[in-house]
Amino acid sequence: MLTTTPHSPASTRLRVAIVGAGYVATHHLAALKQLDFVDVVGICDSQLPAAQALAARFGIPRSATALADLADAQPQVVYVLTPPSSHPAIALAALDMGCHVLVEKPMADSVADCEAMIAAAQARGLLLGVNHSDLFDPVLMQALQAARDGRIGEVLSVDIIRNSEYPPYAGGPLPGSVTQGSYPFRDLGVHGLYTIEAFLGPVERLGVECQASGTDPNLHFDEWQAQAWTRRGVGRLLLSWNARPMENRVFVRGTRGTIEVDRFLQTCRVHRVLPGPKFIGIVANAFFSAVKDVFRIPWNVVRFATGLLKPSPGIRHGARAFAEAVRDGGAPPFSGEDALRIARLLEPACAEPDRQRLALLESRYAALPPADALVTGAAGFLGRKVVARLRGEGRSVRVLVRRPVPAYANDPGVQVVVGDLGDPRIVDHAVRGAGVVYHVGAAMRGGPRDFEAGTTWGTRNVVEACLAHATRRLVYVSSMSVFDHAGRDPAATMTEGSAQEPHPDWRGAYTRTKLDAERFVRDAIDHRGLPAVILRPGQIFGPGAEQVTPNGVISLAGRWVAVGSGKQTLPLVYVDDVVDALLLAEAAAQASGGTFNIVDTATVTQEAYLQRAQRKLGATLKRVRVPTWVFLGLGFGVELLGKVLKREVPLTRYRVRSLRPLSNFDTRAARERLGWTPRVGVAKGLDGTFG
Repeated sequence: MLTTTPHSPASTRLRVAIVGAGYVATHHLAALKQLDFVDVVGICDSQLPAAQALAARFGIPRSATALADLADAQPQVVYVLTPPSSHPAIALAALDMGCHVLVEKPMADSVADCEAMIAAAQARGLLLGVNHSDLFDPVLMQALQAARDGRIGEVLSVDIIRNSEYPPYAGGPLPGSVTQGSYPFRDLGVHGLYTIEAFLGPVERLGVECQASGTDPNLHFDEWQAQAWTRRGVGRLLLSWNARPMENRVFVRGTRGTIEVDRFLQTCRVHRVLPGPKFIGIVANAFFSAVKDVFRIPWNVVRFATGLLKPSPGIRHGARAFAEAVRDGGAPPFSGEDALRIARLLEPACAEPDRQRLALLESRYAALPPADALVTGAAGFLGRKVVARLRGEGRSVRVLVRRPVPAYANDPGVQVVVGDLGDPRIVDHAVRGAGVVYHVGAAMRGGPRDFEAGTTWGTRNVVEACLAHATRRLVYVSSMSVFDHAGRDPAATMTEGSAQEPHPDWRGAYTRTKLDAERFVRDAIDHRGLPAVILRPGQIFGPGAEQVTPNGVISLAGRWVAVGSGKQTLPLVYVDDVVDALLLAEAAAQASGGTFNIVDTATVTQEAYLQRAQRKLGATLKRVRVPTWVFLGLGFGVELLGKVLKREVPLTRYRVRSLRPLSNFDTRAARERLGWTPRVGVAKGLDGTFG
């Protein structure tokens, strides 16, 4: 039966509120929308745009930033789909509202929090469920049923192998996935433990080891191994965020056979002891499994493509099952007590990784003496050159890098701060006490979240820190990508005031975030008194950047694909000349508040550049030239595919039209206000780069 509040009349319908608008929420909502007795009355998330987007997508009437804002919608059930550290507070608030609660796994980060949630639910006579969703995966349910039916005899061991990857850190205060050393094991190890228990019974002893490969600076311990002992056998768990190709497999071994589950391919193979010679039995099992896979794997692909097989079926099943339990007055599939048992295993295993990670992060905030300059992006091509020039002038330099750089380790004049540009706290620490800030850093590759963290959040953090600490000057390195490439007149003169990109979303994450970042700096200059200079370098080249494709050329399948005519000219600038411009931007009083294009006006065609690169790189450089109309046709086809799959695609007709290099630059502003002209120049620079 449905539990009602004093302000809510009895109803045959179930009113559900969702807290959290991330990836998992989409699967819960898809499942709940299929239940004819459920009304999703609202969704909330600390990031309101995310809640609003899901509300629009699933037809939810209300969106908010906090559960309290949905109280007047009188929900009867709350689904808590936020990071684990937030589960206790949200769940307790929902229980105080008289709501049944389902939380995603893990239930909470501590045993004490789990116990408090259970006690609150029991005191109010409300259901508290935890979504142990892996046990609802159809192929894992097949495996469990085969084991219960005795098809492999007595179960002796369970081995789980799982590789994973996390969405990149997107900027802002560091989330638990970054700050918590045990986060990977809490996140996926919990699945492994309750799966082992489903086959072998309660775990009595657990041993856990972890390693840090250093592959991702925001995911510290990324290799985990665990061994769980039960009365009936042993379970082993291997989790990796580095191994490829991706795997999600379960191996169950018994006295009369084995079960192999591939959760990605959605296959469950049962190999039983067959009569006759054992070698013949081994061959027969392999042969019949292979024959079945020839049919069932393509069939599963078809089911997935047509929507018959839904992604994350276990999450969806758990969401439906809890709603049905509330409606029917029954017990949830997995209760708080079930999750508490797993929490008691996790807590001691996670304590030391958590301590080590926290100590590492806090060590990065050690007090620093004042420095003449801070350089962000100091591990990159331009950033290294800036640091070298400043050190050559005898100035003390502080660098902000994602990973330690060996070249700076033994230089007493370089202070190294390790951290992510997207993290406001570490950026504030790096800026404090620096006389001038050279903000060179930005994301150069990756997905949208990488660009949001490294470029948009990174620039916002630098600007706020410079204002807070009264930095003498900020020199910001923007990009020529902020200009309108597709719509410009090739014969028109390019100046600092030329039209900016009207469709940054069409161009991609790099252009969108660089344009947002430059506008943020400009707004701070105009309205907040930020003492800053904005530089827009052309295509920077020099020794060490020989394998960087020039404008109008893309790297595809190991080849440089030049699009359009080779007679197009390139907006080149030699790296040492860019460094000159940066140092002038710091010193020139009349440059303050200005924006300057930094381009060498010497004419170099794209084909001439490619020929120089070919002579230098030899057979390692494979290049091909393609007419623009061919690439436009390819872009059109990729666009259609994206519409069918409802996904963003890397190539569109607009991006092809935007490949045209900019030309015809007027650099008077840089000469007159900045005092800059190319000291090395393109001709000498090309000789020094390519010989």
